[in-house]
Amino acid sequence: MKTYDSIVIGGGPGGYVAAIRASKEGKKVALVEQGHLGGTCLNRGCIPSKTLLKHAEVIHAIKEASKYGVEVGEMTLSLPKMMQRKNQVINQLRGGIAHLLRTGKIDLYQGKGEIQSDKTVVITGDKPESIKAKSIIIATGSSPSVPPIEGLDQVQFHTSDTIFDIEEIPTSIAIVGGGVIGVEFACIFESLGTKVTIIEMADRILATEDEMASQLLTKHLRKIGVTIITKAKVTAVKEQDLQKQLILYNEAGAKQDVVADEILVAIGRRPNLSASANLPLDKEGPFIKVNARMETSIPDMYAVGDVIGNWQLAHVASAEGIVAAMNATGQAKEMDYRIVPRCMYTYPEIASVGVTEQEAKEKGYQVKTSVYQLTVNGKALASDHTEGFVKLIADETYGEILGAVLVGPHVTEMISQISAYMQLEGTIEEMANLIFPHPTVSETLLEAARDWLGKGIHS
Repeated sequence: MKTYDSIVIGGGPGGYVAAIRASKEGKKVALVEQGHLGGTCLNRGCIPSKTLLKHAEVIHAIKEASKYGVEVGEMTLSLPKMMQRKNQVINQLRGGIAHLLRTGKIDLYQGKGEIQSDKTVVITGDKPESIKAKSIIIATGSSPSVPPIEGLDQVQFHTSDTIFDIEEIPTSIAIVGGGVIGVEFACIFESLGTKVTIIEMADRILATEDEMASQLLTKHLRKIGVTIITKAKVTAVKEQDLQKQLILYNEAGAKQDVVADEILVAIGRRPNLSASANLPLDKEGPFIKVNARMETSIPDMYAVGDVIGNWQLAHVASAEGIVAAMNATGQAKEMDYRIVPRCMYTYPEIASVGVTEQEAKEKGYQVKTSVYQLTVNGKALASDHTEGFVKLIADETYGEILGAVLVGPHVTEMISQISAYMQLEGTIEEMANLIFPHPTVSETLLEAARDWLGKGIHS
């Protein structure tokens, strides 16, 4: 039986990063993956969705070309070519991860791993075998949750695991769930000419994010033809003339029917626990419980990523993977979740970091905010993308930046500026003293900081 310093179960952004970091610490490492390298993010999540969202951006640009004095002929869409490009991107990135593992001299085992109490991992697959390690990092990820809706199992429906493999553009789609996954797919399908309906139980889409951002996105989606139904629960689904009929009830008990060609269920995710099913691990709800060192209740056993719940973001899983690897290799490192950027690649984009205004108040801060609209930003006007704003949340006593919400073009790139400021404990006044390039959308950060100080130039 081969032995290792560390075995990582799962080759997603938490697992492969943990394996590489442990290898760079001079340890002998094995990685066990039953599917494709890259996990949900690369194969069924972040990367394919962002690839298709780029297609949506191009489609919208062509539709609006006449505004810029560019006349184009009739536009035709080729879903097979879109999917081909999406698959090319995925395959290239999979190959990149495989190369990194080879370079790091990490042994890759292709198969399903089951962890035993003595830290033996039994691998089943084309070549069954067992391996053992001093420490194990569980990074088995999550799968889409499917609610117990009457009749749902009797009709064909999609989750984020299957929606990327559709072969025809649907005439209509009902998206159950108005979170990040749901609204991003709404943007994709709307661009393809599909009639989109979002059904959300909460009183607004993106219910855990800033209310101003949620309201702006709701307004935009409705403007481009997306139907959004909130405060409604799907109670039953059935076939109706080759379509699907969803039966909803709102909080007042009123019934409503939605008919669509396709259904996408996007209500959340559940942890993949089969690899650790034989272990007496402590749990928090359905998720594996860990401390700040990513340690589970079993010594020398760690867990990271979606399987522990928390943020369920690829970049957080990678950060957790590094922390777990460092502790597994004899160092001392704790995870810090205070500065976690969150990005939604909708139209317009939404990005945030730190606490919301309400959370800051609940923590006892003397909160002061400033909001700067993109409608008066030169670059946004020149680009004709003026839907959006910058909101800074800071402690009034010292000007410490507690959080930010950005809505508009390229804000998923801009949010890292705020993250860096917060990491360096920068203040609003220090931001207001920076020189930002002009014309840029990022100037809105400067304007918002000046406005917070009561010294705004363009506000």
